[in-house]
Amino acid sequence: MQPTQPSDGQDADDQQAQRVEALRAGLADYDLAPEDLALLEGAAQGGGDAGAAGPLPVLAVVGRPNVGKSTLVNRILGRREAVVQDTPGVTRDRVTYEAEWAGRNFLLVDTGGWEQDARGLHERVADQAEIAIELADAVLFVVDATVGATTTDEQVVRLLRRSGKPVILVANKVDDQRGEADAAALWNLGLGEPFALSALHGRGSGDLLDAAMEMLPPVSQTGGPIRDGGPRRIALLGRPNVGKSSLLNAITGTERVVVDDVAGTTRDPVDELVQLGDRQWWFVDTAGIRRRVHQTHGADFYASLRTQTALEKAEVGVVLVDASVPMTEQDIRVIQQVIDAGRALVIAYNKWDLMDDDRRELLEREIEKELVQVPWAPRINISARTGWHVDRLVRALDRSLESWDTRISTGRLNSILGELVAAHPHPVRGGKQPRILFATQASTRPPRFVLFASGFLEPGYRRFIERRLRETFDFTGSPIEISVRVREKRRRTR
Repeated sequence: MQPTQPSDGQDADDQQAQRVEALRAGLADYDLAPEDLALLEGAAQGGGDAGAAGPLPVLAVVGRPNVGKSTLVNRILGRREAVVQDTPGVTRDRVTYEAEWAGRNFLLVDTGGWEQDARGLHERVADQAEIAIELADAVLFVVDATVGATTTDEQVVRLLRRSGKPVILVANKVDDQRGEADAAALWNLGLGEPFALSALHGRGSGDLLDAAMEMLPPVSQTGGPIRDGGPRRIALLGRPNVGKSSLLNAITGTERVVVDDVAGTTRDPVDELVQLGDRQWWFVDTAGIRRRVHQTHGADFYASLRTQTALEKAEVGVVLVDASVPMTEQDIRVIQQVIDAGRALVIAYNKWDLMDDDRRELLEREIEKELVQVPWAPRINISARTGWHVDRLVRALDRSLESWDTRISTGRLNSILGELVAAHPHPVRGGKQPRILFATQASTRPPRFVLFASGFLEPGYRRFIERRLRETFDFTGSPIEISVRVREKRRRTR
């Protein structure tokens, strides 16, 4: 039997491996820091999370407006997560957070204030609170002890009794012993002993959580399980009133999020596990970004911080742009925010049903002018209101995520850069010509490349390298980061 001949592909791989070995050996002549050696030795980074054994139990916080629900949520979480302001009605959607107490994890749902005979926007806020009760395993019903039971509180009690869910009555704003009598007066609501609490100062919160843990089942009896491996997380971003909440409702096929013509209806990020295409995704509807964070104030300031946090927890940022009106500085800033966060990017031009031929031509000019730095971002044209082309979102997401997860072998990377440098060497500056000594991909999500060089590489040459990497390996929908470590040659000792 004759020996098997190596294929052309095997020859190429062998040549690349030999080249990498030679370049790596050449670095021995240069002063390398410990972190350089760790990188070159291929220190592993990251890892997958194991899928959950079952859905976490759900604890909903309900009550009429301005009784301190979001303050209580922040107290339970141990951080300022929910937007809080003295103005009633700051929270409008039901917002889910993962919380922990006494070693138990659970989902905590903050809701908008429930009001009797609400109309318009307030009616939809009340609907969200009722849905939260239906989907919860237990409920914290918050009442302002300083005001006492109102007609609206009595209506909520009827709603809770119809639901059949376990309920704890929370008498909030009991800041000291003098308020205990006010709390005791709430016995007449018929929900048992009120838990006297000061959500603002933390008084009584531990006893309340101990009681809540006794009511919650080990696994949620209402939610569906999340698949092992974890659905990918998508953040919907954009300036106010571009249709983020409408898109989430179109994807879910329900009125999941409060939608109104009033800009800025959403203030807290809203998480939703939805079936899109052939699998599940976590979609996060965020507050519209009005201006720079340091220029905002009040609820808008905290909403901007929540939006940034939601983006950092996401894998892809879907930036919605209102195609029917001229692009603004805010649109560009939101896109840049996704890039700066290192997240995969998809740009969705919404409200396409409102477009005419003249506007389409103007939009193309705006894209050429304003988005010249991000030609790699996939673009889709949709109408969240009618559902037109919303299904195309999956293909764009998959393409961006694939690029975001891409890893290039060290051999292939150095081979491409070797050809690039040979054909287009770095310009000579000050009588010296910097050389790329070695290159490696440090990590993915997004792809990060580290170049070891004998001198400073100018920004223009770095952009040239990025363009060549994109031409060769695509990276559609993902930012890529290139850092340069300048290392000097080690002096020879006699």
